[in-house]
Amino acid sequence: MHIFIQTPLNAVNQQVLRQEIGNGHTVTFRDGTTPLEQVDVLMGNPPAEQVRQMKNLKFWQLDSAGFDKYTDLNLAIPVCNMGDFFAWPCAETIVGAVLALYRRLDELAVQQRAKNWVGMPLRYTMHTLHRQRVVILGAGSIGQAVRSILGGFQCHILLMARTNPDAQLHTLDELLTALPTTDLLINTLPGSVDRFVSADVLAAMKPGSFFANVGRGNTVDETALIAALQNGHLGGAALDVTQQEPLPVESPLWLMPNVLLTQHTAGGQRTEDEGKLAQFVRNFDKFQRGEPLDNQVQLGRGY
Repeated sequence: MHIFIQTPLNAVNQQVLRQEIGNGHTVTFRDGTTPLEQVDVLMGNPPAEQVRQMKNLKFWQLDSAGFDKYTDLNLAIPVCNMGDFFAWPCAETIVGAVLALYRRLDELAVQQRAKNWVGMPLRYTMHTLHRQRVVILGAGSIGQAVRSILGGFQCHILLMARTNPDAQLHTLDELLTALPTTDLLINTLPGSVDRFVSADVLAAMKPGSFFANVGRGNTVDETALIAALQNGHLGGAALDVTQQEPLPVESPLWLMPNVLLTQHTAGGQRTEDEGKLAQFVRNFDKFQRGEPLDNQVQLGRGY
């Protein structure tokens, strides 16, 4: 079979991949010369138009958890994502970003570089995460990981998901009822839910509360979010994702003192490429054996 690796791998990992796959297959990497119509197996996230050219494609392993840009593809082949591989890094990042805002660590880092000792005045502007009331939008792997971490802070946590029985909130009305007493709203929703965090949702939030987004940028009405931050209705926001990425230089979010941008790095980890490689090798082996695949998804449904 012709295996096309679109995921950028260094020379060492390319060699490891060849060894793991074994002989009898043609393996090519993203050099721009691969005849796409001959590709049988794909690893990575190429442009959707390139996937459409792969008329012989039999199995596709994404190197991401999300696949919003592919929901229009109608493929009668198995497609798998990375499952919960990024869940804990994402959860650690967003909780860490919230803590940085609560404890003013972002401001302290700026003052440190300026060699400015601020001390006592900053102490009285800090928040505590301990026993805060938190609503998490989405009960998937990231939402569950966030809940697990926040449990260590003895937070009062409500999960929202329309059909998941593990959630406490299932409807928009239930969410709007809970928000006026919520200290922190954390969004982990996938891109298939467009602008769920609307102006109405933001307006229903408790004055001075905080918002965090580690889901997708399009799930939030960013204009309404900026307004809520500027007028003081929200105390701050930790954002790993934004509506447009890279974030335009003219966006007010860059310079807001109550906003921390982690620039879509939440899933990052030093062994990221090795994890992607291992996931592909496992599923490719199962595909050849005709066994059930790990983390198979339905592109059109968004999950």
